[in-house]
Amino acid sequence: MNQRVKETIKPSAGAGTAKSGKRPAAVMFLYVLQFFLGVGAIGGGLALIIDPSGSMMGMPADTVLQRSPFSSFLFPGILLLAVFGVFPLLVLYGMVKRPRWAWADAFNPFKELHSAWTLSLYVGFGQIIWIMVETYIMNAVSLVHVFYMSLGLLIQIATLLPSVQRFFQLPHGPGSYRR
Repeated sequence: MNQRVKETIKPSAGAGTAKSGKRPAAVMFLYVLQFFLGVGAIGGGLALIIDPSGSMMGMPADTVLQRSPFSSFLFPGILLLAVFGVFPLLVLYGMVKRPRWAWADAFNPFKELHSAWTLSLYVGFGQIIWIMVETYIMNAVSLVHVFYMSLGLLIQIATLLPSVQRFFQLPHGPGSYRR
């Protein structure tokens, strides 16, 4: 690889890197997306747990869940609360504080990037899959589905932006957080 290409892709210690501590606008946008998904899913998950019939949310279980293995919204509500409510907020914490999580490192194939970056990518994939399965089960697509599918795609896009990847790149050298 020639020197010019190396310099282009090499992260700098300047503004917008984890080393400088300055957060690029794209990183802040990703924080907002993860927060919004987490808070929204906690609300939706709690509503489904409190009222597993779905009537509180205008989704009668007997008709909406006909193509699913569930007779009520209790289990889907628990999944929604945990996987898309609590987990994105945990990922957000990891992105902000960048702790060393051995459990998350085990799922991170991108060893040069902090595991919270990888978990953010997984949240986006998971959200897209969740909405696809939900629309299949419900045999319908609503504006809510389009919105949350778009949210999953935005999380993917924001996570993959070069400035975000540079920000979550791990430092090299003695005492650095390397796996």
